[in-house]
Amino acid sequence: MNLEELSSNLGLDKEDYLELLELLIGSGTEDLEKLKDAVATNNPDKAARAAHSLKGAAANLGLTDLSEVARQAEMQARDGILAGIEEKIEALETKLNEVAAIAS
Repeated sequence: MNLEELSSNLGLDKEDYLELLELLIGSGTEDLEKLKDAVATNNPDKAARAAHSLKGAAANLGLTDLSEVARQAEMQARDGILAGIEEKIEALETKLNEVAAIAS
Protein backbone atom coordinates (compact mmCIF):
# COMPACT_ATOMS: atom_id res chain seq x y z
CA MET A 1 0.00 0.00 0.00
CA ASN A 2 1.50 3.28 -1.09
CA LEU A 3 0.29 6.02 1.27
CA GLU A 4 1.66 8.81 -0.92
CA GLU A 5 -0.24 7.54 -3.94
CA LEU A 6 -3.47 6.83 -2.06
CA SER A 7 -3.49 10.23 -0.37
CA SER A 8 -2.62 11.98 -3.62
CA ASN A 9 -5.46 10.20 -5.43
CA LEU A 10 -7.85 11.75 -2.91
CA GLY A 11 -6.23 15.17 -3.03
CA LEU A 12 -5.03 14.89 0.56
CA ASP A 13 -1.65 15.21 2.17
CA LYS A 14 -0.24 12.14 3.87
CA GLU A 15 -1.04 13.32 7.41
CA ASP A 16 -4.71 13.98 6.61
CA TYR A 17 -4.95 10.60 4.91
CA LEU A 18 -3.43 8.89 7.97
CA GLU A 19 -6.06 10.54 10.16
CA LEU A 20 -8.77 9.12 7.92
CA LEU A 21 -7.16 5.69 8.11
CA GLU A 22 -7.29 5.88 11.90
CA LEU A 23 -11.03 6.59 11.69
CA LEU A 24 -11.44 3.67 9.29
CA ILE A 25 -9.61 1.35 11.66
CA GLY A 26 -11.96 2.31 14.50
CA SER A 27 -15.16 2.06 12.52
CA GLY A 28 -13.94 -0.99 10.62
CA THR A 29 -13.22 -2.82 13.86
CA GLU A 30 -16.75 -2.03 15.04
CA ASP A 31 -18.20 -3.22 11.72
CA LEU A 32 -16.24 -6.47 11.99
CA GLU A 33 -17.60 -7.06 15.49
CA LYS A 34 -21.13 -6.42 14.21
CA LEU A 35 -20.51 -8.81 11.34
CA LYS A 36 -19.26 -11.53 13.69
CA ASP A 37 -22.22 -11.00 16.01
CA ALA A 38 -24.63 -11.17 13.07
CA VAL A 39 -23.12 -14.46 11.94
CA ALA A 40 -23.23 -15.85 15.50
CA THR A 41 -26.93 -14.94 15.77
CA ASN A 42 -27.70 -16.02 12.19
CA ASN A 43 -28.82 -12.54 11.13
CA PRO A 44 -28.01 -12.07 7.41
CA ASP A 45 -29.52 -8.56 7.26
CA LYS A 46 -27.32 -7.28 10.08
CA ALA A 47 -24.32 -9.01 8.51
CA ALA A 48 -25.00 -7.35 5.15
CA ARG A 49 -25.31 -3.91 6.77
CA ALA A 50 -22.03 -4.32 8.66
CA ALA A 51 -20.18 -5.51 5.55
CA HIS A 52 -21.73 -2.70 3.50
CA SER A 53 -20.51 -0.10 5.98
CA LEU A 54 -16.97 -1.44 5.89
CA LYS A 55 -17.06 -1.70 2.10
CA GLY A 56 -18.02 1.94 1.69
CA ALA A 57 -15.48 3.27 4.16
CA ALA A 58 -12.67 1.30 2.54
CA ALA A 59 -13.72 2.30 -0.97
CA ASN A 60 -13.82 5.98 -0.02
CA LEU A 61 -10.15 5.74 0.99
CA GLY A 62 -9.10 3.83 -2.11
CA LEU A 63 -8.53 0.56 -0.25
CA THR A 64 -9.85 -1.61 -3.04
CA ASP A 65 -8.70 -4.98 -1.66
CA LEU A 66 -10.44 -4.42 1.65
CA SER A 67 -13.51 -3.01 -0.06
CA GLU A 68 -13.74 -5.98 -2.43
CA VAL A 69 -13.69 -8.58 0.35
CA ALA A 70 -16.32 -6.59 2.24
CA ARG A 71 -18.42 -6.45 -0.96
CA GLN A 72 -18.21 -10.22 -1.30
CA ALA A 73 -19.28 -10.68 2.32
CA GLU A 74 -22.14 -8.24 1.83
CA MET A 75 -23.42 -10.02 -1.29
CA GLN A 76 -23.20 -13.40 0.40
CA ALA A 77 -25.14 -12.11 3.41
CA ARG A 78 -27.73 -10.43 1.17
CA ASP A 79 -28.26 -13.84 -0.41
CA GLY A 80 -28.96 -15.14 3.10
CA ILE A 81 -25.94 -17.43 3.09
CA LEU A 82 -23.82 -17.06 6.21
CA ALA A 83 -22.23 -20.50 6.01
CA GLY A 84 -18.61 -20.11 4.99
CA ILE A 85 -18.54 -16.34 5.51
CA GLU A 86 -15.95 -16.84 8.26
CA GLU A 87 -13.23 -16.99 5.61
CA LYS A 88 -14.20 -13.52 4.44
CA ILE A 89 -14.26 -12.27 8.03
CA GLU A 90 -10.73 -13.60 8.55
CA ALA A 91 -9.59 -11.90 5.33
CA LEU A 92 -11.21 -8.64 6.44
CA GLU A 93 -9.44 -8.83 9.80
CA THR A 94 -6.12 -9.48 8.09
CA LYS A 95 -6.55 -6.59 5.68
CA LEU A 96 -7.71 -4.23 8.44
CA ASN A 97 -4.67 -5.23 10.52
CA GLU A 98 -2.44 -4.46 7.54
CA VAL A 99 -3.97 -1.00 7.31
CA ALA A 100 -3.47 -0.50 11.05
CA ALA A 101 0.18 -1.51 10.79
CA ILE A 102 0.79 0.97 7.99
CA ALA A 103 -1.11 3.76 9.72
CA SER A 104 0.85 3.45 12.95
